[in-house]
Amino acid sequence: MKIFKEEQRFNQLWLIVLMSISILVPIGIILKTYLEDPKNFSLDKLFSILGILIFAFGVLFVFKLTTRIDGEGIHYQFFPFHWKLKAIKWNEINIVYVRTYSPISEYGGWGLKGGAMWNGAKGKAINVSGNVGIQLELKNGKKLLIGTQKQNDAKAVLATYKTKLIKKTINV
Repeated sequence: MKIFKEEQRFNQLWLIVLMSISILVPIGIILKTYLEDPKNFSLDKLFSILGILIFAFGVLFVFKLTTRIDGEGIHYQFFPFHWKLKAIKWNEINIVYVRTYSPISEYGGWGLKGGAMWNGAKGKAINVSGNVGIQLELKNGKKLLIGTQKQNDAKAVLATYKTKLIKKTINV
């Protein structure tokens, strides 16, 4: 039995640079304000503000997308939104294939996207980087796209399980 496993995090260099700049600027302003007149903040308030800013910066790096494809179906988890793997069994899937997509124009960016807030016809997307995903069209009419950085591995494993589907898997 073939198994596909993948874990992804927000670790793109451009994102780290952008987040670093966006946290260093407010920290610099707060420290400058404090050093010019320490009466503006108590030391406790200063450390609280700095702690909140550093925490906000660090939260992004907690996010993790886990994907698993096996004989039971397709499993995914986008921590911290999902505390355990969510399973979609093969008998719930109408069609599944790997495709290239436009994260911004189709889903509004990266993360947990889609649904009523964006283009509902496209369904939902869970992604952390790139523009390749595993597209699921479920028998209940819902659509889900799970981002992947392992396009060829995902295609190979999906081809292994295409007999689990009533309709054939599309290889794009």
